[in-house]
Amino acid sequence: MSTSLVTGATAGIGHEFATQLAARGEDLVLVARDRERLAAVADDLSARYGVSVEVLPADLTDPDQLSLVAARLSDAERPVDLLVNNAGFGLKRRFLDNPIAVEQGQHDILVRAVLQLSHAALGPMVDRGRGGVINVSSVAAFLPRGTYSADKAWVNSFSAWAHNEYADRGVVVMALCPGFVRTEFHERLGVDRDSSAPRMLWLDADRLVREALADFDRGRALSVPSKRYKAIVAASRLVPGSALQRLQALGRK
Repeated sequence: MSTSLVTGATAGIGHEFATQLAARGEDLVLVARDRERLAAVADDLSARYGVSVEVLPADLTDPDQLSLVAARLSDAERPVDLLVNNAGFGLKRRFLDNPIAVEQGQHDILVRAVLQLSHAALGPMVDRGRGGVINVSSVAAFLPRGTYSADKAWVNSFSAWAHNEYADRGVVVMALCPGFVRTEFHERLGVDRDSSAPRMLWLDADRLVREALADFDRGRALSVPSKRYKAIVAASRLVPGSALQRLQALGRK
């Protein structure tokens, strides 16, 4: 029996990862801030799929709580076979309209947590000669959309490097780059889904995660869901940066 640890596991993409991994028979360690929601999700998945579900309440912007999750990942007596770095953070306002502490909070979730948790997980995985990390990034990593894009570009670069570094040691590291996904994320930002992006760009979390896990099983370093987002990523490599800059208002309405 293998074990997967999922951050941001009570809603959206993280919850869908937890559900589909449980359906595969994976034991789970679920990480999120809300203890009550974690317990409810754990009880539901354990009852539905007969797997063991451990809960680990933590705010990953808090260094001490982040260290507790890292310690769980590095515990050789209770190995974690797959880490899904999914915890999300987004800002509706532009860079200079945000206090620097708010920008730092986003950076802590999207970069520092991914760095620290990956470091904690990869050591034992490399020692065992098996394991994997899925870092939930974004198509925004390929577009000039402020500090969110910059943080996600780091996730892509780090994941590509780590995959090349450790694939021959039996460890797969993959960046997952979704676009707009029907979850609570945009609602928490106060973003109107209907006007923020064309309907054709919205993805369902269940299909996204199915495709991501299939790509991970194939040992891929990058997963971009759906033909439409593959086309956007391909175009982003050809379109001048000035033209891409004009797309940055998409999703902020």
